[in-house]
Amino acid sequence: MLLLCARLCAAASLSAGEPPQSVLAPSGGRREREAVVVLDDDASSRVVYVDAFDDRTGRSFGEDDAFAESPYPDPAGEPYSFQLLPNGLMYRSYLAGPREPRFAGVWNHERDVGWVWDITLGGRVGIMRYGTTDPVRPEGWQIDIEGAALPRLDLEENRDMVSTDFRFGVPLTFRDGPIATKFGYYHLSSHLGDEYLEKHPEAERINYSRDVLILGLSYFPWDDVRLYGEVGWAFYTSGGAEPWEFQFGAEYSPMLPSCMSPYPLHAMPFAAINAHLHEEVNYSGDLTVQAGLQWRGAASGHLYRIGLEYFNGMSRQYQFHEDFEEQIGIGMWYDY
Repeated sequence: MLLLCARLCAAASLSAGEPPQSVLAPSGGRREREAVVVLDDDASSRVVYVDAFDDRTGRSFGEDDAFAESPYPDPAGEPYSFQLLPNGLMYRSYLAGPREPRFAGVWNHERDVGWVWDITLGGRVGIMRYGTTDPVRPEGWQIDIEGAALPRLDLEENRDMVSTDFRFGVPLTFRDGPIATKFGYYHLSSHLGDEYLEKHPEAERINYSRDVLILGLSYFPWDDVRLYGEVGWAFYTSGGAEPWEFQFGAEYSPMLPSCMSPYPLHAMPFAAINAHLHEEVNYSGDLTVQAGLQWRGAASGHLYRIGLEYFNGMSRQYQFHEDFEEQIGIGMWYDY
């Protein structure tokens, strides 16, 4: 049976008269589940109790307890199929990765420069998939395409363009259960802004560029928790770039669609940490920490987040990759 979350959420309003149910949680406490109406594929309806927090500890509930039902198909029971321009990604962009393709804007205060606006204009989408149809946690094989411009504006100097990095890539991704992998190529180049050069004629423009082969691995010990690591090797470099880079981190991001969230405004909390090391700075690099609220689309799996960000390390703008920065700010991020 296929439960579509859009139908489930639309039907939830029909269940206003159904009383909440209190169930025994694994911790020994009790918590409330709200009753919603589920529409089956044969147009019949029934009441289930929805709880955003599933038990994954292995401890048993009582036989009379209710469990949340997933709004998405069970990947293990769905046959693979070819899909053109599918919804969702097998291997999602790292939430706290400061150079990942997405739509984003972060207003940061840098301790030496003042206020800057780091922007990401782009995204990553699936081109072709052989796998399941789940938009949030699909399984199978998928070819993606990604691209982004990553400009920085100086808010202390009339929003002057400081520099812009450009990224384009084509990853091949695979997911089976809690394991997801990617292998791909990306190109990155960095360009100093004309306005910045006019005000800083002593600045040296560098032709930083790299063409990189990447291999990434993600593991989900629980549906909402992700651990990952990535290695990149550049077969072409210029402008001070060196071949090797390493990236790793951890994320907490609930898979539950926002329409099923028990919290105000249908928001869910998220937290993420990411480290990125580079050979050209003697394997130093940067650390990014984020925390805030998120909203996930039911039918698309798209993710919108707002929150706080802390950045410490070598500049995220490769024109200044040898400069240390410490930033704290507020941002918004949108991932396909």
